[in-house]
Amino acid sequence: MDKKKREHIRYRIYEILEVRAGIDHAARVYDVIYLMTIIINLTVSIMYTYESYRAEYGELLTAIENITVALFCIDYILRLCTAKYMYPEAHGPGAVRKYVLSFTGIIDMLSFLPYYLPFFFPSGAVAFRMLRVMRVFRLFRINAYYDSLKLITDVLNSKRQQLFSSVFTILILMLASSLCMYSLEHEAQPEVFTNAFSGIWWSASTLLTVGYGDIYPITTLGKLFGIFITFLGVGMVAIPTGIISAGFVDQYSRIKRMAEYGQEADVHFIRIHLTARDPWVNKSIAQLHLPERVIVAVVQRNHRVLVPRGNLVLRQDDVMVLAAESFQDKEHIRLKEIILQKNNPWNGHRIRDLDISRHSVIVLVKRKERVLIPNGNLILREGDMVILYSEMRIANVTEIEI
Repeated sequence: MDKKKREHIRYRIYEILEVRAGIDHAARVYDVIYLMTIIINLTVSIMYTYESYRAEYGELLTAIENITVALFCIDYILRLCTAKYMYPEAHGPGAVRKYVLSFTGIIDMLSFLPYYLPFFFPSGAVAFRMLRVMRVFRLFRINAYYDSLKLITDVLNSKRQQLFSSVFTILILMLASSLCMYSLEHEAQPEVFTNAFSGIWWSASTLLTVGYGDIYPITTLGKLFGIFITFLGVGMVAIPTGIISAGFVDQYSRIKRMAEYGQEADVHFIRIHLTARDPWVNKSIAQLHLPERVIVAVVQRNHRVLVPRGNLVLRQDDVMVLAAESFQDKEHIRLKEIILQKNNPWNGHRIRDLDISRHSVIVLVKRKERVLIPNGNLILREGDMVILYSEMRIANVTEIEI
């Protein structure tokens, strides 16, 4: 098998592995099998903890677990082999290393590796068995399939600075209250508050409103300080909750606004600045032969707004405002926006020489303030903004919905 065919098969495997929203039936079937494997594996792990099920169906549960874990292992190996397509900005071993060290890569590895390690290191079987619980984190993969679950990740990511600040404040308050309580209670109960950090458990249970009651103050000042910390803890713990709640409200409001405004936008407008090289210059509007549902709304000339009648002749430096009726279609066209960084392999290459899928088409290229027609001889440069249509999943890109 020649190298070109091997690379084609490799890229096809990558397309199937990645989550797709198109009509690739093989990819959709794999997605369903993959999700079912995760759910079945976790179900078997839970059932195996029941003694009655383990006694009656132990062999069957073990066999199912063997199969699902083997599928996890195969999936991990295939993702290693296709890592260069997952991380196109990295080359060769760099792409593999980037996947292995990523959050999803670590979870993928821990979902099967602890299962096989006892065969090679029998003495550590108990520790490896504890690591098997990591496979539950494989459920985070479902985020890629359902936008509603992905919303949680988006909220936490957008509010990470505020959450970090609030948690850091709680930790400082916890340490300070522990030191204060040690000073107030050490003489009264030295066997409980033995040192400066012995009150950490008390401060944690009090500030976080758990209140187990195994460590508590007995002096008057200690009790008064405990009441103060309890009231303060209620407010401090409510801060992260409020931040997350506000994040969800913001996200849902943004989605609702986008949905409402998208339905109300029946007419779309676009401004075009005519230059000396444009073929519309020195032509009347009647000679433009625009599509049926596209009209010239207004023409701005030297700070004057002109009514675009059919005999109006366009000139250089005119600003045209085109209006088009919104086309109602259930299937949206999703374009992808890529800004070429310094190490991007497309830099310095003609468009016709790029190794991109036949399902990918470059729509336009924006270079600084200019919009370039993407013909085959156009050489891409660092800093170019490339807008393309592609059915494949491309990492680190911004999607534009038309």
